[in-house]
Amino acid sequence: MSACRGGLEVNAFLFLKAVLIGLSIAAPVGPIGLLCIQRTLAHGARVGFVSGLGAAAADGVYGAIGAFGLAAITRIFVTLATPLAIGGAVFLGWMGVRLLRAAPAAQAARVSDALGAWRAFSSVFALTLTNPMTILSFIAVFATIGGDAATTSSAALVMVSGVWAGSAIWWLALAVGVAAIRQRIGPRVMQAINRTVGVFLLGFAVWQVAGVLR
Repeated sequence: MSACRGGLEVNAFLFLKAVLIGLSIAAPVGPIGLLCIQRTLAHGARVGFVSGLGAAAADGVYGAIGAFGLAAITRIFVTLATPLAIGGAVFLGWMGVRLLRAAPAAQAARVSDALGAWRAFSSVFALTLTNPMTILSFIAVFATIGGDAATTSSAALVMVSGVWAGSAIWWLALAVGVAAIRQRIGPRVMQAINRTVGVFLLGFAVWQVAGVLR
């Protein structure tokens, strides 16, 4: 009984550490964060949160590969790092251009093919997956927070679940917080936000391509 309780305490502590890691990974504002903020303002908390879940799911995929020590898959993704990075930059630039050309909020509300939850999730999931070097980061993180426990499959599962939960908590908090001010933003301000985020996304795309060329 005491051994079982001790195991549960170790897993609970490991899970909490992984949640904090997930929060720290998701919290820095980059292209994904800006995109989720823009989508929350334009389409509401649900779409913003689901967009964030796309990033959390991609982190979970890479986290699982790193935590379970799937070396062969890791090598495949690292080998594909350059084409994936270029593809991600093109995708990011395309979304930036779309935001620069987006209709004002009043007109966007009448567009029949409004952004759906699945599109929101899948687009951010695909965009996050285009950074395969994230695998190496997760390998280092899990080795640090797990120690010897990281060699067991149960500990690896606990860590992956914790990182995903921490990331999801951040995206939920961000979507709810941004949605609270959504009604105070008029069409002209929303259009300015769209254009600003579009410029930043294009800038991130150029920076990513420059990094690949270097």
